[in-house]
Amino acid sequence: MNRDRISRLAHARHPIAAPLSDGSVDDVLRHALARGPGRALDLGCGGGEWLIRAAGLAPSLEAVGVDLSQEAVAHGRAEAARRGVAGQVRLHTGDAAGFGSPQPFGLVLCVGSTHAFGGLAPALAAAGRHLAPGGTVVIGDGYWSAPPPVEAVEALGELDGLAGTVASVTAAGWTPVHGHLSTRAELDAYEWAWTGSLAGWGLEHAGTDDGAQALAVSAGHLDGWLRGYRDCFGFATLVLRRTTG
Repeated sequence: MNRDRISRLAHARHPIAAPLSDGSVDDVLRHALARGPGRALDLGCGGGEWLIRAAGLAPSLEAVGVDLSQEAVAHGRAEAARRGVAGQVRLHTGDAAGFGSPQPFGLVLCVGSTHAFGGLAPALAAAGRHLAPGGTVVIGDGYWSAPPPVEAVEALGELDGLAGTVASVTAAGWTPVHGHLSTRAELDAYEWAWTGSLAGWGLEHAGTDDGAQALAVSAGHLDGWLRGYRDCFGFATLVLRRTTG
């Protein structure tokens, strides 16, 4: 199986591909939509779950998403149709970093997808290029909540602490107007859903190469989480507006 297929299976029980509960997602979206953005863009949208939920909260919203995964985009289109918002949500297969639009967006999201741009700072810069004057950005990224062991850094890369992360955001010209820090329960629920969904699928397909691969990836991820980054990884979702201009 390729990486996209594994990710889709792993997120079957947690379509928001980030450690936020349904209530937390709705809270973030209500703050993000408070100014009536009109048009929303999700860079690295996966299955488009943020946009589908936003469309449900704002019936006049025009939502556009872009993601490299054909499987995720196909799943998102089917979900948008099933939930009655296909007329509002348009999902495209492509590189989020190379996406272009002739019109700006009142809301730009990039939650759990900053790696597509090479990190938090370039992801913010990309979001800003698509943003209409007075618009809002929602960005979600990891941070170290405690000093990380070597194994955690090897698994997740170089991250800053929460204060350093927010300082980087403000130094880049953004002001947080709302934020959510994922709780221990949200972080754990996400990891158990990720590993459990993949392991369950692997057990249902025992005796096949794909089933064996799913079980191996799930077990490796579970071990890396429990022994590596569980006690030092946090996730912040920030609602931002430009400090000036």
